Amino acid sequence: MRTNDRDHDIVLLGASGFVGRFTARHLARSAPDGVRIAIAGRSAERLNDVRRELGVDWPAIEVDTSDDATLGRLAASTSVVATTVGPYLRYGMGVASACARAGTSYADLSGESIFVARSIERNHAVAETTGARIVHSSGFDSIPSDLGLGLAHAAVGGVPIVEATLKVRSLRGGISGGTIDSLRQQMKEARSDASTRRILASPYALTPGPSVRLPGRAGRGWGRVRGSWQAPFIMGAYNQQILQRSNYLTGWSYGQLMRYREVVATGRGPAGFVRAGAIAVGTAGFVGGLAFPPTRAVLDRVLPSPGSGPGSDAIEHGRFVLDVDVYPVEGRPVRARVAAPYDPGYGGTGVMLGESALSLALDELSDRAGVLTPMVALGENLAERLRAHRFTLETSALD
Repeated sequence: MRTNDRDHDIVLLGASGFVGRFTARHLARSAPDGVRIAIAGRSAERLNDVRRELGVDWPAIEVDTSDDATLGRLAASTSVVATTVGPYLRYGMGVASACARAGTSYADLSGESIFVARSIERNHAVAETTGARIVHSSGFDSIPSDLGLGLAHAAVGGVPIVEATLKVRSLRGGISGGTIDSLRQQMKEARSDASTRRILASPYALTPGPSVRLPGRAGRGWGRVRGSWQAPFIMGAYNQQILQRSNYLTGWSYGQLMRYREVVATGRGPAGFVRAGAIAVGTAGFVGGLAFPPTRAVLDRVLPSPGSGPGSDAIEHGRFVLDVDVYPVEGRPVRARVAAPYDPGYGGTGVMLGESALSLALDELSDRAGVLTPMVALGENLAERLRAHRFTLETSALD
């Protein structure tokens, strides 16, 4: 909740960046009167451009994310820091650690397993002591997956889950240079460090691991299920790590033997087969290409650079529809649908990060602190906030 002895309720760090502007725009439109918002970044001139564009008089704070003393003062000045400044492996740890030390809640857009694992190691115990809620992955990585599974689990009565599958039904939008750069940095580090490769490969990388484990792999990605073809979803491996952390933080309430996977539904027949194969091959080629210097150099010439993104038409016509099908150990299975009429990586992520920050600043939350997940930290409070902004988050019985 709001800490009245601080200068600000929310500081948005990276407000002049591509995704930061979407988040700032959402806060300008949707934050209640009286919420004290400031914007921060490395260029005062660009921050002033944002203020003029939005017609707000928020304080603008020039910040060097490599200066620990500056970050300490920033964290101590506010109840919440929301940051879009990535790759987080390069720019994020100082911010998260400053917030943990200051008892300041924090939200970011990280989809970086290595960064989040290191943040847990460095910040979880400190944040538990100070009362800070450090919430990574508060955008399309990984709110739809995390809230979808959490809401479905509640709908089946909170009993353990045998199997859960997220299916991408519709996804339209662009990919940002920042997202690609985050993946690029992870691939570079993993290539030279076996321990980081193990983090990327394990679904339990963000937990101590359950006391029992499933034999073999947790489920197919590419193939045909019940007559319909599907391909692995590129974000599935990371989202599974976040969901297993939610599972761990709630005492393995989803079940220590839960199988979870994320797929793209490509349809039936030969056309579905071709689409599934193309996605599977393209995903493997893209990730593999970023892992090796020669192919990475070729890809860097054609991929968006950090700070850039798609055109306005792609963003304007963006949307996503995701279904999370949950099969409990007893009782009827349930489907949670998570959908929104926004580009997932920009308009949608701006709303998700903005509402996460507002929830951390204003809502009556549990006293749980530490390095948390969106579901554990915010849960139904965030779901209600997103529903008020044209998000669908609903559950129904699954035949």
